[in-house]
Amino acid sequence: MTLRVAVIGGGIIGTAVARLLAREHDATVTLLDKEGHLAGHQTGHNSGVVHAGLYYEPGSMKATLCRRGVGLLREFVDEHDIAYDECGKVVVALDEVQAGRLDALHARAVANGVPGARLVDRDGLHDIEPGATGVRALHSPTTAIVDYPAVTRALGAQLTDAGGEVRLGHEVTGIADRGTGVCVETMAKGASDGGEYDLVIACGGLQSDRLAAMVGESRSPRIVPFYGDYFVLPREQRAAVRGMVYPVPDPRYPFLGVHVTPRVDGVLTLGPNAFLSLGRESYGRRAPVPADVLDVVGFSGFWRFAAANLPAAVRESRTALSSRQFVAEARKYVPGLDTSGAVRGTRGVRAQAMGEDGRLVDDFVITGTDRVVLVRNAPSPGATSALAIAEHVVAEAMARRSRR
Repeated sequence: MTLRVAVIGGGIIGTAVARLLAREHDATVTLLDKEGHLAGHQTGHNSGVVHAGLYYEPGSMKATLCRRGVGLLREFVDEHDIAYDECGKVVVALDEVQAGRLDALHARAVANGVPGARLVDRDGLHDIEPGATGVRALHSPTTAIVDYPAVTRALGAQLTDAGGEVRLGHEVTGIADRGTGVCVETMAKGASDGGEYDLVIACGGLQSDRLAAMVGESRSPRIVPFYGDYFVLPREQRAAVRGMVYPVPDPRYPFLGVHVTPRVDGVLTLGPNAFLSLGRESYGRRAPVPADVLDVVGFSGFWRFAAANLPAAVRESRTALSSRQFVAEARKYVPGLDTSGAVRGTRGVRAQAMGEDGRLVDDFVITGTDRVVLVRNAPSPGATSALAIAEHVVAEAMARRSRR
């Protein structure tokens, strides 16, 4: 019997899941998204980096699915002639303390099978990235940049070609397992709609905890949104770097810090920083969203996180409040950058999952039942890993159904 499936969320992960089901399983697939176009949230508001797997705990889902995802993504963009630039990345140490941290990072890269990852000294850094300054660096030559919205649109086209349906402008307002099927209620153009499905897979990103609550799961891990601003430099500044220039992760801080990243459209970006957002989908400097603010301030885990990360808040507040401080962070690594023409680019909002204990949930998290599968946490490298996450989620969903 043909399986009736609804996939919630038209970002790159949800679209990849729906496309895989429609192409490789006996299923009628409906993709639901509240926006008027695919990739309307995190997929369309990030740096476009294709991560090689430097940072992730060996053996974790992140490490495994990132490496698998890179290969699948590269095949996909080649097939669809989507812009992809393997420009490489250097993780730059400015002093000996930072230089010491690169050994552990390199060990992870080797354990994860990152191609060509190697440590270089000051002269080696200059050979790879003449505009960068530092005492030591980790070079990842296969780290790349891509147009993720274009990837998502191509996935959506393959979904419809395989007989699937994309319903845009349909906001999910309720999910209920009735025993014989799962009822999904939606709101479209002010009118209620809905349908019954044998399987529902929710890839809701910034709304993942709220979707989980609809089916009776715990709201924890809770989504706490952090925005990240980007500055865009004039096109003539693209030549200031050959690839990406990143700082060394500091274990005292939960977020990486400002870095220099080219985009496939030929411009150079600085960012992102990370600061608490007063709205889960607030991409501009809009008024706070009361429901989103209350979700944060009423969550004990956030206050535990805040108390443990005061130095990080001070660091990030500098770049949040001062454009000059923001661009100055990037010039620490590339002193020759002319930032006089920098303008604010698109803001992104990170769907940061956080536990009741105040700790950030690091790895991918997938929960649910045999009828409702929930992608609860898919942070960076979620976009890089999207096609591999889709494989994993679909396999998990089918395995759960077979165990009924």
